[in-house]
Amino acid sequence: MAKTTYSELLDAGVHFGHLKRKWNPNMAPYIFMERNGIHIIDLNKTVAKIEEASAAIKQIAKSGKKILFVATKKQAKDTVAELVKKVNMPYVTERWPGGMLTNFATIRKAVRKMATIDKMETDGTFANMSKRERLQVSRERAKLEKNLGSISDLSRLPSALFIVDITKEHIAVAEAKRLNIPTFAIVDTNSNPNEVDFPIPANDDASKSIAIIVGAIVASIEEGIAERKFDKDKAEEERDEAVESEIKSAAIEAIDEEDSEDTKNKKLAAKVKLKADEFAPKAAAERKKVAPKAFNKGAGTRPKKK
Repeated sequence: MAKTTYSELLDAGVHFGHLKRKWNPNMAPYIFMERNGIHIIDLNKTVAKIEEASAAIKQIAKSGKKILFVATKKQAKDTVAELVKKVNMPYVTERWPGGMLTNFATIRKAVRKMATIDKMETDGTFANMSKRERLQVSRERAKLEKNLGSISDLSRLPSALFIVDITKEHIAVAEAKRLNIPTFAIVDTNSNPNEVDFPIPANDDASKSIAIIVGAIVASIEEGIAERKFDKDKAEEERDEAVESEIKSAAIEAIDEEDSEDTKNKKLAAKVKLKADEFAPKAAAERKKVAPKAFNKGAGTRPKKK
């Protein structure tokens, strides 16, 4: 697993927090110092928290589950969408639809509606609509695509959430907490790290800071997916080897049975031949005793009748 170094975080400005007057006291363990009225985050703890979060999220990805990324901030949305697309994970970068997790069935209906509109375009239904109706349906489709397009493949609740700025995304945090879904988040000095399961103390306002942390998380997900694929291929290979071994064993057993049957038959034939060889002289002697004496005097002669 690739590690994020202290110098990389320093160059990206991960250590810059908010103004001292805006701080959350629960962030005290992660604050290194205060300079010019701004809190400085302890990057050693940031590195440790990134490694901890990466290890946990890697196991989730390895088990084949989905992680939902939430980043609706202007400086985060494009970066997160670009990185997350690489690992084919769902993401929300426009607006968090209230009840997305707690009322997931309704969200799925909206996604299915988008699929229905797509079907209407292909089966010729659009051709029978008026221009105004087509325009209304197209606008509705565009709105659904903007808000829900990235979660169209999410058929069930995600197994974890990764959030950028839990203060802004407090509704998503509350819904995940209510459903006991594990949460990973970039937490700045104005946020409460106790609200999430795996807080990563860092600057959540700079695009470079967000990019380096989300990039580390995405790299861990890639490793988890690769390991899952490797284990799956290995399991299939072992299963194929086991089947091949069973087939070979069965063939060897069949050959051994045939050989043993042939051996039995050969032994039986040898015993029969031995018995026949022993019995042949005795049978010849008995035939001589039983044969009429007339036949012994001459060939073709019979005793004359008196």
